[in-house]
Amino acid sequence: MSPHSASASASPPPSASPSPSASVSASVSASGETPGEVLRYTAFSTDPEGGNPAGVVLDAAGLGDDAMLAIAAELGYSETAFLTAPPRGLGEPGRAFTVRYFSPKAEVPFCGHATIATAVALAERTGPGDLVFETRAGTVPVTVTEQDGALRATLTSVEPYVTEAGTQDVREALAALRWPATDLDPALPSRIAFAGARHLVLAAATRARLADLSYDFDRLERLMTRLDLTTIQLVWRESATVFHVRDPFPVGGVVEDPATGAAAAAFGAYARELGVVPGESVLTLHQGADMGRPGVLTVELRPDDPRVRVGGAGARIPERS
Repeated sequence: MSPHSASASASPPPSASPSPSASVSASVSASGETPGEVLRYTAFSTDPEGGNPAGVVLDAAGLGDDAMLAIAAELGYSETAFLTAPPRGLGEPGRAFTVRYFSPKAEVPFCGHATIATAVALAERTGPGDLVFETRAGTVPVTVTEQDGALRATLTSVEPYVTEAGTQDVREALAALRWPATDLDPALPSRIAFAGARHLVLAAATRARLADLSYDFDRLERLMTRLDLTTIQLVWRESATVFHVRDPFPVGGVVEDPATGAAAAAFGAYARELGVVPGESVLTLHQGADMGRPGVLTVELRPDDPRVRVGGAGARIPERS
């Protein structure tokens, strides 16, 4: 499992064993991968030891839900992406796919870091350019470019929304996190934000508060399940456009997610909706340093488009000898 710096009063459930099976698709067999083969990539870093690791299965044809969940559980990363054929007419052949995302415990509607990892894996095989992914949350375009010898992918979220967070729900979240209410930043009020998945945004008043993460795993999981949340987006504002974030992910069976693209997109929508930043902005989010896996996420807001763009580098994780 990914390294966890946060401690919790209960541990995630043990992983299951995978049961991959399937036939070989023409596009994947030509690239040398076998059906159901799990590739490992990190997102939001060029260093395999940084960012957020994700599993990528480029040919998931024939894998059922139970097999996908078992593979994700065995791998233990916060998410694994599974690619199959796209809906008819979605995009150019070989550059359009249906993508499903599984955590070690459940399927999630959208995962930003696994999207970035998948796009980088595809670009290594077919070259940089435009891709399009059909996800449970909607259609997600991705553009991959090469900069200084490294591949960088930028996803465009589905249309986001921001809603009020219930007072009692925020109190319960703080109790599970063991944060006193006085440790919140009053300039960044708590909200639920969505850009493919739902996240509760809670802002810490200090960097020290953000760094000290020790929470009640089961209690937070119960709250998040009730509110249909994917992560809790914990954030501290360093400057006008620079933020540090952390994402507890107990509903996925993971104590903490090292770099969270879906939450970054949701936070971009939150920051624009609340007037925290101008409608045309480029934000830098630092995540993972407290876990020993530093990563950098770029969030772009455009005044003529309600969607949010999230970009970052990616790299393949070498196989262990």
